[in-house]
Amino acid sequence: MNAPVSTRLSSRRDFLKTAALGAGGLVVAFFVPGANRLAGATEAPALFAPNAFLRITADDRITVLLAHSEMGQGIWTALPMLIAEELDADWNRITVEHAPAAPDYFAVGMPMQFTGGSSSTWTEFERYRRAGATARALLVQAAATKFGVKASACRTENGEVIAGDKRARYGELVVDAAKLKAPKEVPLKDAKDWKLIGKPTRRLDTAEKIDGRAKFGMDVQFDGLLTAVVARSPVFGGTVTSFDATAARQVPGVRDVVQVPSGVAVIADHFWAAKRGRDALKVDWNLGANASLNTDTIRQDYAKQAGGEGLPAAKAGDAAAGLAKAATRIEAEFAVPYLAHAAMEPLNCSVKITADACEIWTGTQFQTLDQAVAARITGLKPEQVTIHTMFLGGGFGRRATPTSDFVAEAVEVAKAAGKPVKTVWTREDDMRGGYYRPAFVHRATVGLDAAGKPVAWQHRIVGQSILGNSPFKMMIKNGIDATSVEGVADSPYIKDIADHRVDLHSPELGVPVLWLRSVGHTHTAFVMESLVDELAKAAGKDPLAYRQELLQKHKRHLGALNLAAEKAGWGSALPQGRARGLAVHESFGSFAAQVAEISIVDGAIRVHRVVCAIDCGIAVNPAGIVAQMESGIVFGLSAALHGRLDLKDGRVQQSNFHDYRVLRMNEMPQIEVHVVPSTDKPGGVGEVGVPPVAAAVANALFALTGERQRELPLRAKA
Repeated sequence: MNAPVSTRLSSRRDFLKTAALGAGGLVVAFFVPGANRLAGATEAPALFAPNAFLRITADDRITVLLAHSEMGQGIWTALPMLIAEELDADWNRITVEHAPAAPDYFAVGMPMQFTGGSSSTWTEFERYRRAGATARALLVQAAATKFGVKASACRTENGEVIAGDKRARYGELVVDAAKLKAPKEVPLKDAKDWKLIGKPTRRLDTAEKIDGRAKFGMDVQFDGLLTAVVARSPVFGGTVTSFDATAARQVPGVRDVVQVPSGVAVIADHFWAAKRGRDALKVDWNLGANASLNTDTIRQDYAKQAGGEGLPAAKAGDAAAGLAKAATRIEAEFAVPYLAHAAMEPLNCSVKITADACEIWTGTQFQTLDQAVAARITGLKPEQVTIHTMFLGGGFGRRATPTSDFVAEAVEVAKAAGKPVKTVWTREDDMRGGYYRPAFVHRATVGLDAAGKPVAWQHRIVGQSILGNSPFKMMIKNGIDATSVEGVADSPYIKDIADHRVDLHSPELGVPVLWLRSVGHTHTAFVMESLVDELAKAAGKDPLAYRQELLQKHKRHLGALNLAAEKAGWGSALPQGRARGLAVHESFGSFAAQVAEISIVDGAIRVHRVVCAIDCGIAVNPAGIVAQMESGIVFGLSAALHGRLDLKDGRVQQSNFHDYRVLRMNEMPQIEVHVVPSTDKPGGVGEVGVPPVAAAVANALFALTGERQRELPLRAKA
């Protein structure tokens, strides 16, 4: 690409080793780093290996299996594009399936199958291309033998092998190709020869999501499947003292009421009967120690902790001495609340258990952990647990719980019932079910020299650790949960300062916390980019010019920043009552800058326009990237303008979208997205659009009102 791709939206090893003949088709399987076996063999019978990433059948149907979960981020299209590019496939012949849960689908470099961290496309960029390239090599060799020519005399195009006036469709070649030994190494195309990668491509799942063919977890239904709704403690960690199910059992359609570790499950023929049965249930709870939790108190406690040193997450020189010598000091405290994931599809999971197997149907981001948890509960081996990954109606991290909470609960319910059961969470269950983005308080002191340049930086962060009470606790190094400090400890604004220190306090509370879309960057980008705006003000400099000065050594930051500012018309006149703010932030290996244009309308902040520039390295599907930036901006604006969860006496106060608001259609700004041309390795996309927007809006609000707001959600008047 020679120019930025733009769009506007008004108001998502040895590698390939063997080929197996399966049902008249070619199956291409490959070794996954970390896996201990290699599936598929040249002498394999007419069966497909479960770890196949690509299969081609005699009718020219090409099926790509996704090692990751499609939850709106667009990998149902982007990953097949990688295979199709190297395969020279007929794009109209591509179909996609979610892969089963198996070691062969472990993420590159990770001992598990999962989807998260905006990692799906960039981690699979080489692996999936090699799958396509190896399949193409086998097909070419089969065609060369059939044509009586050398393989070098053949070329491929749109699902055919061509040699002079001879040609064969891939489907005609699969039986012969499956008998061949796969090459150990295959060349990949030069970027200049790409026909699909880098071209805006329509999503493969759009039609089925429009006409209802797409199946989400909530859509699962089969003969004998019952539905359960669980009564859970209104306070995190509470337990059942006793319950009376007399009235619940009298509700028509209710089949059983059983106690499970998480509460009491009402099992019925359908959801409404289960819901009414739960409403009639009487449960006495031991609420436990968490019944005293209040967010106001937590906020005050965090502010106190921020006043003292914590564990160092990053340090250089002597921050205290540097501050003492500074010409000017800027001190600021920021706070962000607990946030819910609020996915459009509430949590749900269907489970069928037999003597020697367990089948699970759900939208999940953590197949390997779910499989292990189900095996533990049922007493089966992990390989006896089958995960059917459905489309996810939003994930944002909530369907990637290290405890596999909603899957574990569903398995417990089905086990207790002795029948297949779909456990469904209501919206209120989902909103009040825990596993939130942690609340945080930041306190920063920045020293400036006479020219307004930062020369010392002290930064303290207080908030619960996501990793601390999870199976990933070993990832905490020297007491530092990197997800709490990412975006600050590694910020270019801080790293370039000789005297700096970033400290972390990780208080332990009874509120279950979890990663939310863009994880730590959800709060650190807001804080850092708001702070830099404050520094620019103190230095008497334009916010854009100030950032350009501080980021001189960081070309990719600058590239995104300058493009967004140019496209937004930074510095040009605006209608009276409007103002602009900007922010730039790196996350998940990509760089995003955003300019927000706002006003105050009827006492509320109105975001009219957001211009975004994204440098994510090689852009596999620019159309998908644009969609994800738009999505991320909406997600980020929801948090910036509305998102807040409150606890009172241990109980979550919000329950549904009426009091936990997300951005409404009438609040939707005009969004423009510009993809920076790049030959750098691909970075993440799905989460990168979220972090900058809150700061961009806050900075615009300051430009408009002269009032600096340091707490989310933002208000027209603090």
